[in-house]
Amino acid sequence: MNLDQQPKADARRPDWAAFAIAAILLVIAGVIFWDVSHLRSMGGYSGIGPATIPDVIAAVLVVLAIWTVFAGIRRDFPVREKQEIGPVVWVVGGLAAQMLLLNTAGFSIATGALFAATAAGFGRPKLWISFPIGVVFCLIVWLIFTQLLNLSLPAGPLEQLFV
Repeated sequence: MNLDQQPKADARRPDWAAFAIAAILLVIAGVIFWDVSHLRSMGGYSGIGPATIPDVIAAVLVVLAIWTVFAGIRRDFPVREKQEIGPVVWVVGGLAAQMLLLNTAGFSIATGALFAATAAGFGRPKLWISFPIGVVFCLIVWLIFTQLLNLSLPAGPLEQLFV
């Protein structure tokens, strides 16, 4: 039901989802402010130091939270579409698989699993095609990062073949 079809009594009620979003923004800003408070002693002779940009980001999040509260009171939020749970499950499952496989199977296989799960979440459920393609792409990324840029990424049995 969109806003045009809602009864008049419902149109005056605040948008509770907007308040939840504002609360989450405030919590994130609070965590950033708390974390930045530990960096203050590292400041140099000028007012700009390692805490400057996180302070700005946290302040912007507070402003966005206040703006979201006002939008929730005025009911200015756009009508939300129904959330499809299937694609979300695929992507979150892929992230979980990557975290579980990263240290044992290596970067290429773990991130290839994430690639395949994300592709399935976006409507390409042929895992037997997307998983090998993801592994090849991720192996190329691993080789670029480790060999050309000298960065450290977890290596598994597949990566050991190339080192």
